[in-house]
Amino acid sequence: MSQLTILRYPDPRLHTVAKPVAAVDARLKSLVQDMLETMYEAEGIGLAATQVDVHERLVVIDVSEGRDQPLVLINPEILWASDQTQVNDEGCLSVPGIYDGVERSSAVKVQALGLDGKQQTHEAEGLLAVCIQHEMDHLIGKVFVQYLSPLKRNRIKTKMVKQQKGE
Repeated sequence: MSQLTILRYPDPRLHTVAKPVAAVDARLKSLVQDMLETMYEAEGIGLAATQVDVHERLVVIDVSEGRDQPLVLINPEILWASDQTQVNDEGCLSVPGIYDGVERSSAVKVQALGLDGKQQTHEAEGLLAVCIQHEMDHLIGKVFVQYLSPLKRNRIKTKMVKQQKGE
């Protein structure tokens, strides 16, 4: 296993639309392990393949307290999202140190392949529902700051560029 480099906003590669995963094979399983290691090391709860410059429809998530219940979603599709919404403070490993309120559906039902290549359905609410929606946004090239006002987005972009120049 090895840690991957997480792309940082405003890197244009974060806006790439991911293609479907063609096969659940050894390469993909290795990528999943590397993504999990990267996510845990960065103290995140979710990571999309897009964030590590792999433009395939793959997401890893772990919202468990013990950080020992990873959820792998390959080619995920939201089947249903509740009309009820809630605003939560969201952060992102690609936008470190920035948190802001984003309105999302309170519950979702998602269908995806698991690491075994079999179709699975997951119903989620609360933090897991938010995380699924956030990570799936990455697969369509959307970063959470795009939900914010243009003024906030530009301030964040300026801050991120300055941070990267200072590193």
